[in-house]
Amino acid sequence: MVRGGRDGARVRRVTWRVPEAPAGEGAALAEMDFGTVTRSSALHAKPPGLSSQYGTAGFRTKAENLDHTMFRMGLLAVLRSKQTKSTIGVMVTASHNPEEDNGVKLIDPLGEMLAPSWEEHATYLANAEEPELQTVLSEICQKEALDLQHNAFVVIGRDTRSSSKELSESVVDGVAALGGQYHDYGLVTTPQLHYMVCCRNTHGNYGTATVEGYYQKLSKAFTELTKQAVSQRDGHVCLKVDCANGIGALKLKELEHYLPGCLRIHTDNDGLKGKLNHLCGADFVKVHQKPPVGLEMKTGERCCSFDGDADRIVYYYIGTDGRFHLLDGDKIATLISTFLKELLVKTGQTLTLAVIQTAYANGSSTRYLEENMKVPVHCAKTGVKHLHHKAQEFDVGVYFEANGHGTVLFSKAAEEKIRHQAENEKDNRKREAAKMLENMIDLINQAIGDAISDMLVIEAILALKNFTVQQWDAIYTDLPNRQLKVKVADRRVIDTTDAERQAVTPPGLQEKINALVKKKKWARAFVRPSGTEDVVRVYAEADTQENADNLAYEVSLAVYHLAGGVGEEPKPVG
Repeated sequence: MVRGGRDGARVRRVTWRVPEAPAGEGAALAEMDFGTVTRSSALHAKPPGLSSQYGTAGFRTKAENLDHTMFRMGLLAVLRSKQTKSTIGVMVTASHNPEEDNGVKLIDPLGEMLAPSWEEHATYLANAEEPELQTVLSEICQKEALDLQHNAFVVIGRDTRSSSKELSESVVDGVAALGGQYHDYGLVTTPQLHYMVCCRNTHGNYGTATVEGYYQKLSKAFTELTKQAVSQRDGHVCLKVDCANGIGALKLKELEHYLPGCLRIHTDNDGLKGKLNHLCGADFVKVHQKPPVGLEMKTGERCCSFDGDADRIVYYYIGTDGRFHLLDGDKIATLISTFLKELLVKTGQTLTLAVIQTAYANGSSTRYLEENMKVPVHCAKTGVKHLHHKAQEFDVGVYFEANGHGTVLFSKAAEEKIRHQAENEKDNRKREAAKMLENMIDLINQAIGDAISDMLVIEAILALKNFTVQQWDAIYTDLPNRQLKVKVADRRVIDTTDAERQAVTPPGLQEKINALVKKKKWARAFVRPSGTEDVVRVYAEADTQENADNLAYEVSLAVYHLAGGVGEEPKPVG
């Protein structure tokens, strides 16, 4: 295999001849020799006819079909780095997918998702047949007017899948083929790599770009924040964490050495016995509304689940009635935004605060935030990049998908005001509130949803408010809901509007949904096409579980008949 320059190593600059661009376009294009890329690509040849699409989660498919894609994403990361004059990240993971799958996604300079125009480049490059590779790379360079003389630096990380190490080496080969430098962080959570990218591109202002730096930043903020906790009673002593048999277990055990003794963590599904994401993890718990296999729960015990790459988290417990209680992304957003609003009021700061939800957010959470807490709620399309973008419009933007993926964004101006007040405020009460906000800023991974960071934020708030998990859950009662999916011949027949809450096509579907919703109390339902497979996702909520289940079933039938359902007709839930 071809290998490139390690972090800080000298790298030979190769020349690659790019076809001449039209006048005024790509004037800064340099010359490079394409031979190196061609020879390297032959070692990672694309199977003819195989195609894939870069979506919100990057590329995801069976691991054995990804070698050429990984190599080419190494190439693309170099081009993106040259264009932005910044470090770019490449994460090898398939998150909550089964263990036999894998995937890859690129991370932009501030730790955010890859820009949409470059998602298109990624798809175009991944699907190019071998003889077309030079042409496609040249077209990307011309379209982006790249100056190929700029240096490129790429950081790489991977999850614990058996296929991840070899696939990450294919990424390295791609980086090396275009003369890029790289640093391989090895085994990291997805949010940790996002953090590293942000640290490197802010010249250390966001933090130190090492795993140890990540642990030190979070643990220091958590320790400072919880110093003011009134009580460390039994309800706050131990937290059971289902790590989905993934990378989260490894990193949580490393973090424990940095945390104060007041928070004890018991890890389950730590990868020593079970299979990644199999009958465990945040996605399993959220979808099936039941505890993961491999985690022993006693009544009232506080538990949470990460997903496979530790960027999602959900909490849950068993009530005295023996019933399973789930606290998902909606409950997390409510807890965090309520706490932040209380602190902002205490500081006297007039900063805008908003919660960003998707159509999947439970109606009770929206009503509680708007009517009880007077916190503005905005709805965005499903997908973290849409929520993240909307949250940037506010001084403090809290966003969580119901699946437990989310974080908090602070505008630069808001952060400066808070830090200045924490340092200079004469009023003790206001200064203490500002200091707590400052520690919240440092505890939150603003680059992306981060299960470890979010867990510490939640644990700090529960300790400071002296809340049990049951008291947190009692803030509002979720409306019963049900999610189903319907297989269709072509998911593109479904087109939506109003942040995916209304179906525009096929004709008659939305009218049918409206009629079904009118028959139930507190009811709401919507449908949306999957971003990765030919299925239509159905969501329904109503005043009782029976009514929610029945509404989801009836809407599924309407989708099946009006949107080209395939296979067996949907059956009633139960």
